[in-house]
Amino acid sequence: MVTAAPPLPAAEVHRAPRVRHLGPNWYAAVMGTAILGSAGVALPAPVPGQRGVFAGAWALSLVLLVALLAARTLHWIHHRDRARADLLDPAMAPFYGCLSMGLLAVGGGALTAGRGVLGTGTAVDLDAVLFTAGTVIGLASAVAVPYLMAVRHRVEPAQASPVWLLPLVAPMVSAALGPLLVPHLPAGQARETLLLACLALFGLSLFATLLMLSLVFARLITSGPLPLALTPTLFLVLGPLGQSTTAVGKIADMAPGVVPARYGHGLDVFVVLYGVPVMGFALLWLALATAHVVRARRQGMGFAMPWWAFTFPLGTCVTGAMELATHTGLVVYDGLALGLYALLVAAWLAAATGTVRGLLSGELLAAPRPAPVAPRPARGRTRSGAAR
Repeated sequence: MVTAAPPLPAAEVHRAPRVRHLGPNWYAAVMGTAILGSAGVALPAPVPGQRGVFAGAWALSLVLLVALLAARTLHWIHHRDRARADLLDPAMAPFYGCLSMGLLAVGGGALTAGRGVLGTGTAVDLDAVLFTAGTVIGLASAVAVPYLMAVRHRVEPAQASPVWLLPLVAPMVSAALGPLLVPHLPAGQARETLLLACLALFGLSLFATLLMLSLVFARLITSGPLPLALTPTLFLVLGPLGQSTTAVGKIADMAPGVVPARYGHGLDVFVVLYGVPVMGFALLWLALATAHVVRARRQGMGFAMPWWAFTFPLGTCVTGAMELATHTGLVVYDGLALGLYALLVAAWLAAATGTVRGLLSGELLAAPRPAPVAPRPARGRTRSGAAR
């Protein structure tokens, strides 16, 4: 006879209760804060003192990353049942890509916004560690999450969501930030290997994202708008668009002297031939997503953690626009970058304010409310008293 396992002691059940419902989606706050600094540094026409503000935003993202890593460690130690449930939940599992992108965003920010605070040597060391960890985790997520969706999750086409893009975009973030480390490697094989590895990561993520994006767009057209709370996730589509433009620009920037000249020239041309059309589509999607958000707000959409989807994707479009400004020489892309950065700041303020309020009230870390159960319809009776 098989006996049931004894219940967990009360001390185990109630240990670290505040982090029980702290999911991997919280790393989006790290990403959104880090890009505030790194995208700001890329802007044209610097204003005196603004680099200190951008460095402060990056430092805040580093603090958030350390705090979240500690809290998520407690989550896995004391609430493994909840952690496993997240992996088996098709709505939550894709957010494991945010862990990778959080590490990468803070690491890349160390070499852009944080270098003046840390010094070049420390910034390179920190970025090297975070880039390596973020890339390994990102590649694992890009394989593991789609695998779980195929063999363990049970999803329908009508459930397709922009959130599904997250684990597939993580390698693109590596492709965009890896070139920052190229000048700090020994000349020759090491530099060329990293640069071409970033190009491979670009292709890996691009084709996987295109496959998934077609499902998301088809679901939006055939099944109607997303649920109100998930409407902000439409902005996630901007992430692979802006980040891929940034990636090809950064790879081309570092190509001279690293790869043969003919390859470097080809990459320089590719930035414009690829980036200009993609940025055009990004602006189209920005208008479409904004229209959906306005509709959702009118119908009562309140704050929730998906609001952080407004931030990092917009930041990647800022850096993508600045790469196009550099490679085309067109002032219009400078203006586009400044306008998008203004939207990014507004989005970050809205998301950060809502998060602080939710933490102070306890709502954001509370257990999810069960869905209301619809009342059973009244059963009519025939004249003979039998139920119909």
